[in-house]
Order: sequence, then structure tokens, then C-alpha cells
Amino acid sequence: MAQEYTAEQLVAAQAQFGRRCDFVLSVAQLSQLPDADRNEVAFAGRSNVGKSSLINALFNQKKLAKTSSTPGRTQQLNFFDFDGKLYLVDLPGYGYAKAPEKLAKQWQAVLKDYLRGRPNLRRVFLLIDARHGLKKEDLEMMKLLDDSAVVYQIVLTKIDKIAAAELSKTQAKVMDELKNHAAAMNDIIATSAEKKIGLELCQAAVCELFV
Repeated sequence: MAQEYTAEQLVAAQAQFGRRCDFVLSVAQLSQLPDADRNEVAFAGRSNVGKSSLINALFNQKKLAKTSSTPGRTQQLNFFDFDGKLYLVDLPGYGYAKAPEKLAKQWQAVLKDYLRGRPNLRRVFLLIDARHGLKKEDLEMMKLLDDSAVVYQIVLTKIDKIAAAELSKTQAKVMDELKNHAAAMNDIIATSAEKKIGLELCQAAVCELFV
């Protein structure tokens, strides 16, 4: 269900994630975007799905990406320079009902324009909470990515919070849904930032996009 990598690829990817990754800027409007001079990957998902926690875990850091127990904390596109080879982007969480409507619409507009018009965006890692599976907002994001012709890969988060049998059911449902989405990779990565499960697969998948 997850792509297979050789031991050498996994070790190399882990070593790469020990290198520098520095915060560059937060983007609230497209005019602020950095030059598209390298490949770019983005992490997307519902509010409180664990995007920032996963990014921190991948780099074995605690404060690279800001984490919060308050949904909707990430309100801009946060850009990180990964060893001068790749931009890594932490996208605003979606599906947070308590966000002010005007602000939510502003996030959505910027996000849509970014996905549709960023020529160097090579892949979006779409994070789904394994406990809840695909929600309406996730399906809407998948459609947006399909329509924008942006390749994306599903990453299940917080798998340590559910039983193995329930995880298998969630994986099966997601795999079945992927058949309906042209831009989706037929590949799921199951992770736990807290228990450090599946991180090496995410690392290897990101390193595939280095130029």
C-alpha cells in the first residue's frame, strides 16, 4: 500500500533530513511568493490534523513548524528552505468551522490560486487523521487538487491512536476512494509523529523530489 524503498534509499533520506531546513517566510498573498527556482512540496490537511507535528518529527526538531492545540493556528503559507534544494510549504488548515468567515474565504482564495498557479509545486502531501478517515472537506480538497492537476499523496496521521483493525479499514476506504481521483497517487503512507512511525517513508518520498 505504501511505496517500497531500498534500505539504502531510506538511510540516505534520513541523513538528508538531518541537514538544514530554515523558515523563509509566511505568505498571505501571492505577490509574496518566493521565486519558483526549485522544486516545491506542500503539506495540506484539515485543521489540527497534525501537519506541523509531522514536519517537526521528520526533521527531528520541536520548533521548526509551530504547533498548537488550537485548530486554525496556521493561517498563511509557511515556506521552509530545505538544504537549498527544495521548498517545503506548510499550508493553512482547512475545515475549521470557528474561523471568521471573511478570513476563511481569504485563506481559501489564496490557497486555490497557489495550487493552480505554482509551476514548481511537484507534490502535495495530503494529511488525513486516521481516526476519522476522509471527511467532506478532504474530498473537496482532493477535487481541487485534481482540477489543478497537482499530484498528491495521502498521508494518514495519528495511527497510534487507533487499533490495527480500524487502521486497515480506513486504509481500504481511502484506497477505494483514490480510484476516483486523477491526480492522486495510488499510495498511502501511515504515520505517527508521536511514536515516529512511518517517518522514513515520508522522508524518502520527499527526497524523490530533489533536483
